[in-house]
Amino acid sequence: MEKRKKKDPKDMRSGYTTGACATATTKAALIALLTGEEQETVTIFLPVGKYATFTMEHTVHVGDAVRCGTIKDAGDDPDVTHLALIESTVSFIDGEDVVLDGGIGVGRVTKPGLPVPVGEAAINPVPRKMLHEVVNETLAQFGVKRGVKVVISVPAGEELAKKTLNGRLGILGGISILGTRGTVVPFSSAAYMASISEAVSVAHAAGQQHLVLTTGGRSERYAMALFPELAEECFIEMGDFVGHALKHCKKHDIKKVTLVGMMGKFSKVAQGVMMVHSKSAPIDFNFLAELAGDVGVPENLQDEVRAANTASHVGEIMSEHGYDIFFNHLCEACCYSAIHHTGGGIELSTFIYSMKGEQLGRAENIDNIDQIDWHRG
Repeated sequence: MEKRKKKDPKDMRSGYTTGACATATTKAALIALLTGEEQETVTIFLPVGKYATFTMEHTVHVGDAVRCGTIKDAGDDPDVTHLALIESTVSFIDGEDVVLDGGIGVGRVTKPGLPVPVGEAAINPVPRKMLHEVVNETLAQFGVKRGVKVVISVPAGEELAKKTLNGRLGILGGISILGTRGTVVPFSSAAYMASISEAVSVAHAAGQQHLVLTTGGRSERYAMALFPELAEECFIEMGDFVGHALKHCKKHDIKKVTLVGMMGKFSKVAQGVMMVHSKSAPIDFNFLAELAGDVGVPENLQDEVRAANTASHVGEIMSEHGYDIFFNHLCEACCYSAIHHTGGGIELSTFIYSMKGEQLGRAENIDNIDQIDWHRG
């Protein structure tokens, strides 16, 4: 069979956020409540500055309330809520207020540090604003002044939430209603960075002063085994966004940060690269050769390092010839680069692991830069 070609990012299709879907279903349900007429489609204005039309899957009259649902289309983004049913149940209440709440499958906030207060449904600020606006605009359109209650539900939300970090953030019982633009951009860096910021904020609000930043799920498992005494919210997957994660730790006055990851990405951190995606910057093998020279590796092996294919290949060369001290020195360089990036005020540790879970090197409790011993590419 012919291998299917990967899509070019510029050809990827955008989708819509849970917040946009919730707003659309709310408008459809409110119009049906006001007029008695079911809405097959509704159009809303998104924060990104454009209109979008949503198709309703159903309209159900439940006593004095109306419930509408739409299927979320996340486009080409690998979102766990893609194709999930997003529902809104709308009813009239006394007064003229708009009251928002979460129903089945929408999580509830149980820890401070999130943009939604403890005890409330996990409907983020921008979706809340969208929901208030669409209710008020629709009421004005029909010349009605009444109080309205809106309950957002995601029937599969509790199961979907198991595939997210909501539990670690203290959002229990379902997913969050999210989105700042109304649209989902495939593989959005902004979305990932926002999740890192939120995780650091929750850990800080819980009083945690030692956070462990990892580059992925495997390194996080190694980190949790390394620090079994730490609470779950202390472990944050920073992915490629090392600098962003460190800056947010500094912003929240986190006193101690430990970096845990693999040879490839941390070779970049050591040379001062704080966004370590494979396409962000090449590994500087001359820099790694210099580090090898610092710990007594002879010139012929330094030449092998300069000619290596990958960072893992460098690691194999060092291990094969018994220069395990090289990995500790590389960890030190990571700490120095992190301190330089944050401007100090944080105690840094770094642990580098192999793909098989073997700890290759470590440097602990470094809080200042040793100028003599520090190299940056």
